[in-house]
This record gives sequence, C-alpha cells and structure tokens, in this order.
Amino acid sequence: MTESTPVHQLHPATITQDALTNLIRGAAQAILAEAISAEAQEHIDRFRTVVDEKGNRRVVLNGYLPEREIQTGAGVLPIRQPRVRVKDAGPDDGELKFQSKLVPRYLRKAKNIEDLIPWLYLRGISTNDMTDVLAGLLGVDPVGFSASSVVRCKKVWEDEFSAWEKRSLKGKRYVYVWADGVYFNVRLTGERACILVLIGATPDGRKEVIAIHDGTRESEQSWTEMLVDLKARGLDEAPMLAIGDGALGFWKAVSKIWPATRHQRCWTHKMANILNKLPKSAHATAKSLLQAIWMAETEELALKAFDAFIATYSAKYPKAVECLVKDKEEMLAFFDFPAEHWRHLRTSNPIESTFATVRQRTSRTKGSGSRMATLSMVFKLTMCAQAKWRRLNGHEQLGALILGVQFKDGLVQGPKEISVPA
Repeated sequence: MTESTPVHQLHPATITQDALTNLIRGAAQAILAEAISAEAQEHIDRFRTVVDEKGNRRVVLNGYLPEREIQTGAGVLPIRQPRVRVKDAGPDDGELKFQSKLVPRYLRKAKNIEDLIPWLYLRGISTNDMTDVLAGLLGVDPVGFSASSVVRCKKVWEDEFSAWEKRSLKGKRYVYVWADGVYFNVRLTGERACILVLIGATPDGRKEVIAIHDGTRESEQSWTEMLVDLKARGLDEAPMLAIGDGALGFWKAVSKIWPATRHQRCWTHKMANILNKLPKSAHATAKSLLQAIWMAETEELALKAFDAFIATYSAKYPKAVECLVKDKEEMLAFFDFPAEHWRHLRTSNPIESTFATVRQRTSRTKGSGSRMATLSMVFKLTMCAQAKWRRLNGHEQLGALILGVQFKDGLVQGPKEISVPA
C-alpha cells in the first residue's frame, strides 16, 4: 500500500455475514426453541391432574403464537412460542396460565443487550453513534435501537434511581462502610456536583451500594442528611467500621449519627496528602517509610515506623509530619479487625475504582446535562459494577465480629474454640 492508496472506512452495514456467524445464530435459535418448548411442556405436566368433568386435561398445547423477533448478542432470532390453552378458564385459574420466563410477553431485546446500552453510553459513546456501534458489535443492524433509545433509557434510569433511593432498609446490616464524595461537572448549569456515595459490606461479605446522595460539597450537613435518611428507612444497626478520606464533614456526621462506629482513614488519600507537603526528591523515601506503617504485621511495628517517619522529617518538613500524626489513631484502626480484611479496610478503593468510568464518561461529554442525569448515571454504573464485585477475603470472620469476638493485630483474642457462623 502506498501513501496515495485510498482507504475507505467500512460502515457496519456493509460487512458481510460470514458462515460462522450464521452457524452460531442458527444454533442459538434452535437451542432457544427447544428450551421454550421444554418450559411449556413442564408447565403442562405440572397441571396434568387438573381435569374437567369428562376427565380431560384442562391445560393443553394449542399450536403456536405468532412469530416474533428478539434482539440478542447472536443477532436477531425469530421465536415461535408454543401456545398453552386453559379450557374453560375462570377468574381463579390465573395459576394455570402459562407465562414464559425465558421470553416474557413483551420482551424485544435480551437483557445483556439492554445492559450493553448503558455501558456504551457511560464509556463515552454518544447517542447519535449508538446504532452504528451496536451494529458493529452485533454484526447486524440492531432492531429497535436509535438515539431515542438512549434517551428513553436515561428516563428509565431516573425512575429506577428515584425508587431505589426510597427503598426500605429494614432488617439490613452493614459491618463495614466505605464513604467518599465524587465531583462531576453539570453541563446545563455550569456547576460542579458533589455526589456522596456509601458502600457497605453485609454480614456474608458482599459489597452493596447503600446510598447515592446529591450533596452540597462534602459538608457535615449533607452527610448528616444522608445518614439520617438511612436510619429513617430502617437501617438501625450502625456499622462497626467506616472507611473514608479525611473530609471532616463525613466524620463529624458519623460521630453524631453512629457514635459507636470506629473510624479508619484511607491510606491512599493520606499518603497523597503527605507527599504534597514534601519535595519530589523526598517522595521515594517517604513512600517507603509510609508503606512500612500500613503494611506492618502488628500495631507495635506500625508505631515504630510512625516514629521513624517523624524522626526523619519533623525538623525539615513539620507540615508533612503534622498531616500524618493528626489522624494517628484513625490510621491504625484496621489492626483491631481480621487480618484477612486489611486489604479492604485500608483504603476507599471500592468507590474510587468504580467511579473512574463515570469520570471518563463526563470528561468526554464535557459533563452531564443535569444533576439528575448525573445521579442516574452514577446509579446505573454502580448497579452494573455491583453485580461483579467479589466477596471480602475471609468473609467468614464477619460472623465473629458481630458476635463480639475481639481481634488484635488481625488475630482472634481469647479461646480458639469460638464457634463462628458461616
């Protein structure tokens, strides 16, 4: 190819469907048809004892429903669903009627395709480009997708978020919580929105998004409003440990609403704040000394590393030392919890890593259109991310914490034969 050779960009619609794609689509259609038939037959067999006066079955097959198409990851699949008839159906025969769980009545797109739209949008794909991108990914022109599809999706996200933030929390408990304030530009108003986020660890070690709140900076008032709302919706049990950065607003609110909750400062934020008060020439040595604190095997060794940092920098860089020492107790709280959990407790990374994608989206679009659009985008992303979060290491130890078992330097104190629920 020479520099003068013309290069033409192929539109997805011009790509020829290959034999392998057709084979996959045909196999998917056959498998789905077989599964739907089996589902219908299972329903009929379940009610085989339901008969009329003549002893004939009332729940029977009766041909097929009209063919319809469903958009899936394998392309558009035509579906012929068996029709299940209920003879002499009355108002009390609702249980006898067949409703496919594989292909509900109004399903037009497989759930993985519906999930693809918000992820593409959050990754920076504009609404106008969505159809072309989907066509390229699916290998065929997507049915029922357009710029307006994304607009409708965003409206659905807003409704889902509004319902979610009012949900009952009665009976819920979170052993640990991670908190942070995330800032985004709002394009239509020119302001910078602060979204307060709280993630919790349940007694079985699973992480859940507890709250997404539209705050006024990271103020005590905004955090207090969030925590009071959580209590009003039924969250009666205070977490045992809260993890976050040094924003004073959150910690003042926690001390007021959850006075028994221990505080753990985020080491990632703390190290960044300390290094900002040191010249770059000192960063390598300072990082090493700080890592010796939070990676120590015991609290005693961590305190010795604390003293080493103070001795090294107190004379020349007192502000860096002051930044470390002022939160000394809160920096080392994790030593009183199971060692298996330390990697989860020393930073607010569960929130930071999740919102890297949202920041990427807002930076590409020069900010979200409105505060509600920002909130719903944050909500949708966290719900998608939450489905892939893994359980805490050593989640079995959470039962011991709830029972009041004491830990020192990450190990159980007292009798070893304590029974810990799974």
